[in-house]
Amino acid sequence: MLPYLTNLIKRLAPRVGAKVVIEPEWGIAAQIIYKNGVVRSLRMYSLDLNHIASSDIARDKDFAKFFMQKKGYSVAEGQTVFRNDWAKTVQSNRTIGYGIKYAKKLKYPVIVKPNSKSQGNGVCLVSNAQELRQALLEIFKDEKVAIIEKYLPGKDYRIVVLDGEIISAYERIALSVVGDGKHSILALLKKKQKLFIKNNRDTRINFEDSRMKMKLQRLGLTFKSILPKNKKVYLLDNANLSTGGDATDVTNTIHAGFKKVAVNLTRDMGLRIAGVDIMVTEGDITKNPKDCAYYIIEINAAPGLDHYVTTGVTQRKNVEAMYLKVFKALGKKD
Repeated sequence: MLPYLTNLIKRLAPRVGAKVVIEPEWGIAAQIIYKNGVVRSLRMYSLDLNHIASSDIARDKDFAKFFMQKKGYSVAEGQTVFRNDWAKTVQSNRTIGYGIKYAKKLKYPVIVKPNSKSQGNGVCLVSNAQELRQALLEIFKDEKVAIIEKYLPGKDYRIVVLDGEIISAYERIALSVVGDGKHSILALLKKKQKLFIKNNRDTRINFEDSRMKMKLQRLGLTFKSILPKNKKVYLLDNANLSTGGDATDVTNTIHAGFKKVAVNLTRDMGLRIAGVDIMVTEGDITKNPKDCAYYIIEINAAPGLDHYVTTGVTQRKNVEAMYLKVFKALGKKD
């Protein structure tokens, strides 16, 4: 079965007078060949729409935060820390020990996450030095750089922008289960996974995720615990749809001021298409930003919408209309 975006390109290409060549083994790489001779490429969610350097900066959370802050956007206070071998290479003392001291200065709990991963992978809320050390060691198994940030909770939103237009906006809600007084947390999670499959949602809950175990331990629970009826428990601290989170669409209710923030930020970061992640700590996205407290979590140059499309018919139509515009734009000669 082809990934959502590859399959969508295959369906929409004839409508823009193009043909598609797809790498057959994995289905995540393709070329779009237009009648005028233009050839564009796809790899996973990345299309030849944003400039490579701008995309690379957006992917590096620390670099992106620097430039966003320089442009006047609010971001969470934070600092990078390095795996030991990389710290030696760059001649820095910012290793795990430094990170533990820095987190104490920020005051627990703090957020820790990989500097360059996406889809919420590795994002963790930690409440003490032991949890922080454990989270950093986990990140450093395959990453050289992590970020420790001040924890500023609120409502988490993703706004997708294409060429100055808002394509979609939705509130992201972390992976959760609701107790029924009968089944264990693990059983409820497995039931949720089956529902994802039934709804053609390409989300795989990682039942071995150490972050879930840490979260449950903090709540005095385990996977075997049976929750009282209607008791809701959040199992992750990040709200990404790719890790099992839910979405509430706010495309038609987002305030014009927040639209402007997302459009301006996308332009200021040198991007044409982007997913702008905003945390509103006071108020919500339907209100004027001037009357709210908020900050930019990050900006994603290759926003994957394959999870979002499963949330409703309108959402699917919005995404398909967006990609039709993208394919038409890609067909123009540079």
